[in-house]
Amino acid sequence: MSGHSKWATIKHKKAATDAKRGRTFTHVIKEITVAARNGGGDLDANPRLRTAVAAAKAASMPADNIKRAIQRGTGELPGVQYEEVTFEGYGPGGVAILVEVATDNRNRTVSEIRHIFSKQGGNLGEAGSVAWMFKKRGYLVVPKEKADEETLMSIVLDAGADDMRDDGSSWEVITPLESFEAVQRALKASHIDAAVAEVSLIPANYIKLEGKNAQQMVRLMETFEEHDDVQHVYSNCDIEEKELEAVSE
Repeated sequence: MSGHSKWATIKHKKAATDAKRGRTFTHVIKEITVAARNGGGDLDANPRLRTAVAAAKAASMPADNIKRAIQRGTGELPGVQYEEVTFEGYGPGGVAILVEVATDNRNRTVSEIRHIFSKQGGNLGEAGSVAWMFKKRGYLVVPKEKADEETLMSIVLDAGADDMRDDGSSWEVITPLESFEAVQRALKASHIDAAVAEVSLIPANYIKLEGKNAQQMVRLMETFEEHDDVQHVYSNCDIEEKELEAVSE
């Protein structure tokens, strides 16, 4: 049982609400711009950009907005230049946290991220302090009502996934990076919709949190998610789904 998938599922539901839509657009536009700057504007040759554009379409972002974000990244249009920075630290109960940001003011963001850590019972660590605990993988969450275990396992393993886990109300699918898009195509061909499909940082093991530590950790993660510069947050915390949902309501 991994806390990551439960958090990702709840985060996905929140992002779908109208109240979150404006922030979701800002988040995705930054990702498209940075992806285009680093890997070029050709979707066929830039997997990161392809994933970002798919996320934009899933959020119902207008095609013109997507095009302009790509052009700002490639330099065809003027725009803000974002720097990517990864912060490492610890949360309540000693859990590991990685925070990926895209910022146009590094000094301001460092100060704000440090403040968020300390305010919610965590602390900012040194570079390399927790990153070694995580590995970049393809990551999908499929609600159980979308597919039964045997059918889904057959589809994703044949497409190149190397793990599928029962995570309460959903199936969690982990893939090597090179198989991520093949697994997505296989699900689409089988008319199975994933609630979450992203390249993620997956921890090697998890630390279970309960009670006060769990509540404080949820508040910490939510505060990071609400920060305009934060693109992704990863942790090796494991919190029971019911408790996580209750705190997040």
